[in-house]
Amino acid sequence: MKFTKDEIRAAMLLYAVTERSGLKNGMTLPEAVRAALENGVTFLQVREKELDGEAFFQEAEELRAICAEYRVPFIVNDSVEIALKSGADGVHVGQDDIMGRDIRAMIGPDRILGITAKTVEQALAAEKAGADYLGVGAVFGSSTKKEAKRITPELFRKITDAVSIPVVAIGGISKDNMEELRGLGADGAAVVSAIFSAEDPGRAAAALRKTAEDVFGK
Repeated sequence: MKFTKDEIRAAMLLYAVTERSGLKNGMTLPEAVRAALENGVTFLQVREKELDGEAFFQEAEELRAICAEYRVPFIVNDSVEIALKSGADGVHVGQDDIMGRDIRAMIGPDRILGITAKTVEQALAAEKAGADYLGVGAVFGSSTKKEAKRITPELFRKITDAVSIPVVAIGGISKDNMEELRGLGADGAAVVSAIFSAEDPGRAAAALRKTAEDVFGK
């Protein structure tokens, strides 16, 4: 599917990043993803650090099909190859991934390109490189990336002021601390454990969606 710039901005509201290690009660990742989408998740990124290429590809295909049912953008973390092969709507890459590579040229003009940015300089460079949105964090630290440095509210605001593309906040975000992001210029919140480590991912997603609508004014 092709998404407009306005659709991409709106989809930042409640952005879920998969994390299979925290799943409870024997739930599979596709089951958790479906429950999350049914209850208000607006964007999905599949992130797999352990699966081999073929297993990752098969999972990406399955999740892409589920997201298509709900018309929710589906992107792959890091792997341009898997994103293209699975028919994903795009790819999200970090600063290390864009060194010496033109990711926009690799994925074409119609797929979504997300890039992580931690400074104003990185944000401006990512926008120039063709990013459709920025992932900025860690705003509250991170349980999935222990080495992630926390970004202050002041720096976050400087980043959102510097660019014209959407910005999604990420890093340790939960229903209880999302309010602290109000007024920083973010278009939404990206969550990992708050959904995929919850006892009931669907119920967690519904509560997060309600809070996100209030905090981000959508």
